[in-house]
Amino acid sequence: MRILVTGAAGFIGANLVISLLEKTGAEVLGLDSMNDYYDVSLKEYRLRCIEKAAGGSPGSSWRFVKGDIADKRLLADIFAEFRPEIVVNLAAQAGVRYSITNPDSYIESNIIGFYNILEACRHSRDDGEAGVRHLIYASSSSVYGEGTKVPYSTEDRTDFPVSLYAATKKSDEILAYAYSKLYGIPATGLRFFTVYGPAGRPDMAYFGFTDKLVSGSSIKVFNYGRCLRDFTYIDDIVDGIMLVLDHAPERKTGNDGLPLPPYKIYNIGKGRPERLTDFLDILCQELVRAGLLPDDFDPDAHTEYVPMQPGDVPVTFADTEDLARDFHYTPATDLRTGLRRFAEWYRDFYKTGGKDILEK
Repeated sequence: MRILVTGAAGFIGANLVISLLEKTGAEVLGLDSMNDYYDVSLKEYRLRCIEKAAGGSPGSSWRFVKGDIADKRLLADIFAEFRPEIVVNLAAQAGVRYSITNPDSYIESNIIGFYNILEACRHSRDDGEAGVRHLIYASSSSVYGEGTKVPYSTEDRTDFPVSLYAATKKSDEILAYAYSKLYGIPATGLRFFTVYGPAGRPDMAYFGFTDKLVSGSSIKVFNYGRCLRDFTYIDDIVDGIMLVLDHAPERKTGNDGLPLPPYKIYNIGKGRPERLTDFLDILCQELVRAGLLPDDFDPDAHTEYVPMQPGDVPVTFADTEDLARDFHYTPATDLRTGLRRFAEWYRDFYKTGGKDILEK
């Protein structure tokens, strides 16, 4: 099985590649632009983790290409040479707040780049070739906007994004549907909910809180701490992707006798939102336990509660009933376990420069 994973040096991408190498024996080609949206050394560390996994998985093969999905010619060359059977598109410009001040990068990566992926999948079937048999792509819980009905269901309307990032992810879903309808490309969109864990994205709240608190600075908690987030541990996210990977949506006929597009959307989340203040409390406890904060650390003395930021939403809450029904998806990692693993990783990575942690 030949699998192309874009965004392979990213948080979700790297963990997925490791799981593929360890569990499937697949040929995996990873593509990533290695841009400097956040510290590139963290992406390089993830690539080293992949290389270690590849070395311990003799039945698998791994190859990495540095490049951008906005480069249409590069994608065409990769598809022609590697001939992927499955494509997992995780490459994207992430971040709600960054999209407010830097919209160009979102249009280039999330719109133009994703269009290039769709075109490459389409033309992989030219001249009678089998081509790509399943496209899985990353969407986001951000598409739900300020929806007041919770938990968020894939049946809910998602027509009112509150950030450009959300608008680009909704656009990806619409484009994928059109290509599935017109060209029969089996496509599955996955709406991820607040992913966290070791070697995660530094622009996420839990990572930023840790950076500031460990350095002795204070933190700002938006919406006065009243936000609810469906925090989902990285292993549970990867498990969800692995479940759908080899099960492309089937081609079916509708009640009117016309063909239905082989297209599905799923939420991937814990399915249990946590109050941000409770999350912060557990995080601080685990940072103390890991020796990163003193035993007498007082979170309240280092916290400022402020109003909601533009582009943010008060609650995220995933209805994962469809994924559980179709694939028996059961996220298993509780918040304390996940944050403990993150705190221990953070200590080891930043105290040793990421060298010793690869030997564990």
